[in-house]
Order: sequence, then structure tokens, then C-alpha cells
Amino acid sequence: MTAPGRTTATSARGRSIAVLAALVGGALALIGSTQTWLTASVAEAVLPVSGAEAVSVLRPLALAALALSLVLAIVGLALRYVLAAVAIAVGGAISWLSLNVALAPSASAASSVVTEHTGIAGDAAIADLVQGIALTPWPATTAAAGMVVVAAGVWTFATAHRWKRSGRKYEKGGSRAGRDEAAPLDAIDSWDDLSRGDDPTR
Repeated sequence: MTAPGRTTATSARGRSIAVLAALVGGALALIGSTQTWLTASVAEAVLPVSGAEAVSVLRPLALAALALSLVLAIVGLALRYVLAAVAIAVGGAISWLSLNVALAPSASAASSVVTEHTGIAGDAAIADLVQGIALTPWPATTAAAGMVVVAAGVWTFATAHRWKRSGRKYEKGGSRAGRDEAAPLDAIDSWDDLSRGDDPTR
């Protein structure tokens, strides 16, 4: 028989792991969008291409993962499963698009930068202009970040039914009387208490 305090600690840990994984994966993907993914050699110039320039939807996807991590901490059971599916889709898209650049870099990934530098547009014309492409580690790093977001979604699917329901510990205007006093607090519980004006150390 599992003790109530241990069950509460396990559920809090499951929620914290999912939120933290989505947050870290989204933050790393967002950082990756600002870094140089590759350099394209055009005539006498070497043009750096950032993640957001190589994959135009990378930054919105990373921001979606960050937003998802914040919402995941407070929603009810049904929405946890919805957000888990969204996390898998968003993380999978980040990884897939990043791996396409990491494994098969092409002139098209630098098209926006080359067009800005030369005024020439069109995939065929840009392919003729680009003399060489050199990769950095960031496409692979960002692909790994996407997999962390996917893992957060899978973990949520596996553990969401054991998470403590948001707001369950509050009764009669937000008191903490409804919570097992012996149950340990996690970081999200403490933040909730502070936002309600309660002292989480009592």
C-alpha cells in the first residue's frame, strides 16, 4: 500500500519533470534559432545563416513549446492529454526540420540570406551562386532540443492521470486546508501559494 505523502510526491515530480522538459527543450530551440547554423560561400563572401533564417518556422515552434510548458502546469486532466499531443507534434516538427538541415544541407536553407545579399532569388539561381556550405553543431543541437519536447509529451501521456489536480488544495477562498499537510511541496505548489497570498513554509 502506497502512503498518501509518497503518492503526492510522485505526482508532483511527474508534473515537474514534464514542465521542465518542455521548458528546457523550447528554450534551447529558441536559442538555436538565433545561432549560426551554416555559412554559405557566395563569390568572395561567406554569409552566416541563423536557425530562424534556415527554417522560417523554427522560432514560432520554439515559442509554442515554451508557452505549452507554462500552461501544462495548471490545466486539468483532459487538457494535459491535448497538450501532450501538441508537444509531440511541435517537438517532432522542430527535430525533423532541424535534421533536414543537419543531414542534407542545401543552398535553399541559405536562400533568404543569399537573396538579401545579392538581390537574386529563385532556388536554381541561388544553387548556382552558392559555392559551398559549412555546418555548425546548432542544427543537430536544435534537433535534440525538439526530441526533449517530444519526451515531455510522451511523459505527460504516461503520468498525467497521476498528477494532482490544479487548485485542488484550495478551499474557502484559497486556503491550503484541503492539502495533506504532510505532503511535500514542489516548486509549482509553492508558486501557487505565494500567488494566493499564503506562506508555503507554514
